[in-house]
Amino acid sequence: MSFSSHSITRSPRVGASGGRPWSSVRFSRRATRWRPLMLLAPLALLTLLVAGCSFGKTTSSANYTGPVAHVKLALDWTPNTNHTGIYVALAKQWYKQQGIDLTLLPYSSSIAPEQLVATGQADFAISFPEAVTADRALGQPLVSIAAIIQHNTSALITLKQSGLDTVAKLAGKRYAGFGTSYEQPVISQVLSCGGAATSGFQNITTTLDPIAALKSGQFDFAWVYEGWEVIEAQRQGLDLNVFPLLDYCMPDYSSPVIISNANLIAQHPDVIRRFLKATSQGYTYAVQNPKDAAQLLIQGAPAGSFDDQQLVYVSQAYLSPRYMQDATCWGQQTLEKWTNYPRFMYNHGAIQDANGNPITTQPDYSAAFTNALLPC
Repeated sequence: MSFSSHSITRSPRVGASGGRPWSSVRFSRRATRWRPLMLLAPLALLTLLVAGCSFGKTTSSANYTGPVAHVKLALDWTPNTNHTGIYVALAKQWYKQQGIDLTLLPYSSSIAPEQLVATGQADFAISFPEAVTADRALGQPLVSIAAIIQHNTSALITLKQSGLDTVAKLAGKRYAGFGTSYEQPVISQVLSCGGAATSGFQNITTTLDPIAALKSGQFDFAWVYEGWEVIEAQRQGLDLNVFPLLDYCMPDYSSPVIISNANLIAQHPDVIRRFLKATSQGYTYAVQNPKDAAQLLIQGAPAGSFDDQQLVYVSQAYLSPRYMQDATCWGQQTLEKWTNYPRFMYNHGAIQDANGNPITTQPDYSAAFTNALLPC
């Protein structure tokens, strides 16, 4: 796979959320720049950021009476509707009721949230199946402990004025890429399934966000989340053609997810259970009360996080029914999803070792996630 040598840059916009369907382990999630995968520090650097020397058992009471656990969660981007349940749980003091003192680490373009978790600088992070799969192939102890959204909500988009109103017409066209190993096989699969004469396209790496890339006239199509960029474009008066990946032969997966460190899971499972109980309360509340949850997100996020507050409400209305869609409770994950998409990545050489070569042994898909710590 080859990428264009030029790069179109722009500063990240405060308040951007949703973003491209990828994780900051290799690339910033929305608008900044692609970052090469960093080899993480040795696990000897791991320090568990949990206060106290012992922790009580999981409790079902409204208020936890054991030692307080001081934990940190690294965000994958600026606050957005993927994070709503966390901000709701903070506002409702549900973490406090579970004996959790939660600190949110703001997104940083210099260090990926996955790296913070792998080296013990954060206890939890927002991540994505692609990132978890890629880092685990490098031996990093990352485990997904909850699915924030049950299904893949990403899609390819074009401007309606372009006339590219079918996937078949994308063959040979200019794609606003973000420089990862799995884009080529994913988009080729979509084009092939959509009846394109060829699965080839121009894969051009850019740091423009998807909507800006299309508006620039330098690209023909982009890969986005329907819950943000599509809504954002509509609010800007842009008409889009939207091609959901799940309509074009791609395996489904839950995205994004919350991850932790396997060592922390083994040594302090009760802390994680209490963290997830409060988090589950937050997302369940957002399912039932999308408008109020959006307001709590706006109020809890740093001042100036959202240029268009109405966009937050519309995005929340889209996402709230999808947090628990087809699941009996928030956060549940399935082996089927954690197998099918990572196996697709493996079969197309998109999971690489430290030297950038495709791995030759299939990953242990079942070890990449756990439901055991969820309150259901």
